[in-house]
Amino acid sequence: MTDFDAIVVGAGHNGLTAAALIQQAGLRTLCLDAKLYAGGMASTVELFDGYRFEIAGSVQVPTSAVVSRALGLGELPTVDLDVMSVQLRGIGDDPLIYYTDPMKLLTHLNEVHGAEAVNGMAGLMAWCQAPTRALGRFDAARPPKTLDEMYACATNEFERQAITDMLFGSVSDVLDRHLPDREKHGALRGMLAFLAVNTTYRGPATPGSAAALAFGLAVPDENATLIKKFRGGMGAVTEHLLSMFTAAGGELRLRSKVDEILADDGRVGGVRLEDGSTLSAPVVVSAVAPDLTVNRLVDPNAVPPEVRERFSHIDHRGSYLQMHFALDGPPTFAEPYGVLNDPQYHSAIGIFSTPEELQQQWEDSGRGVVPADPSIALQIPSANDPGLAPPGKHAVSAFSLWFPLTEDRAGYGELKAEMGQRVIDKITRLAPGFEGLILRHTTFTPKHMGTMFGAPGGDYCHGLIHPEQMGPNRPGPKGYVDQPIPIDGLYLASAGCHGGPGITFIPGYNAAQQVLGDRA
Repeated sequence: MTDFDAIVVGAGHNGLTAAALIQQAGLRTLCLDAKLYAGGMASTVELFDGYRFEIAGSVQVPTSAVVSRALGLGELPTVDLDVMSVQLRGIGDDPLIYYTDPMKLLTHLNEVHGAEAVNGMAGLMAWCQAPTRALGRFDAARPPKTLDEMYACATNEFERQAITDMLFGSVSDVLDRHLPDREKHGALRGMLAFLAVNTTYRGPATPGSAAALAFGLAVPDENATLIKKFRGGMGAVTEHLLSMFTAAGGELRLRSKVDEILADDGRVGGVRLEDGSTLSAPVVVSAVAPDLTVNRLVDPNAVPPEVRERFSHIDHRGSYLQMHFALDGPPTFAEPYGVLNDPQYHSAIGIFSTPEELQQQWEDSGRGVVPADPSIALQIPSANDPGLAPPGKHAVSAFSLWFPLTEDRAGYGELKAEMGQRVIDKITRLAPGFEGLILRHTTFTPKHMGTMFGAPGGDYCHGLIHPEQMGPNRPGPKGYVDQPIPIDGLYLASAGCHGGPGITFIPGYNAAQQVLGDRA
């Protein structure tokens, strides 16, 4: 007899997805997490009294329709807005209003930004179709494609070139082809560049960055659904998954740090906790980053050196700043951006640099230089979801690139304070009273995120979207398709697996299906 039929390590959204589906299939499942709360990076956390924040994951991410149905995500209450986001450069330019309704968006693009913008966006949407299929962006319970299988997704020479772009090209290469007017299309180019490179450690002009653009632009089809903005933030998803899990009889234990996944003679046996106690199970699913699972949680003698070596080269260089503000009231934007004072525009406001500036800032970050004019993704979710802040107040978050990579601990805090102030200054230039409204705020760097969530390097992707870390070079539930982990009963389920990153739930779903398929 074992203590459980299955143990899931990590109660983030992928861990809870795997745990819920395995438990619903009738296996006695325990989910363990070291933190005080479940959800990981898909959490809504009260950082200040009455102010609740999506502490990391917050964006609307398309996912597999199969996964969405299996998890009942369509049942969750959403914040339905006409405007998904607003993008601008902050230099007096016309904002790009990203309407939810495609026809309304195209009309806006044509009227305000010109027919070239409409044609450029249409070209980009066509461009990303083959890379979406090649990457298996919405595939569930299917292995990643080999290079040959990726190219086999192309139906013509245009699509074959698009896959080549995705594997070897840069964001700038693609944007220059479809939106070549750097001034007229500045906000649109800046938005698309930021969309791509925030999941990489590469500038927009760096070869290989186009893979992240294809991943981010992937358009849902009959096999996919768009996850909307959930009322109550991403924490509502955590509560939903946890309810699914416990209602089926599953058990969650918090403050339970796993120090080792026990394996002997090619077979998993359970886990050993930080307090020295052990729990036995013939199945262990790890929602911890794949390289941490293989090279830190499993005895080195249980995994061949060549497998450990392959997992040791995953790029995790996080280079961002995440800020959360408790505001005394709503910010007021000055002209020509007065339109942003309408709450429907507050879901996401992008204040972006050009791709060329982003490239230079990325290069500077490697030399320890804080960007003078950082790109910012600003959110005021409490404007349309008032339960996130006290009456009349607002919970505001800002995400910015590029925070310098440095090993100089003495100067780390100074760099954090310097970049944080520049973020505040930039927002205040557009909304003059912003800084005066701040009651409290906190700033997280990649090091903080790594400490809080166990994300190596602060990398919320658990493996950045570089082409050499996608497809067959991103592990699945049993490891790499051409080099599986030779431990029966051990499965991987984190965002670092195929199907991730982002809050897609696909890695957790894939792990659960693999577990259940192996036991059938």
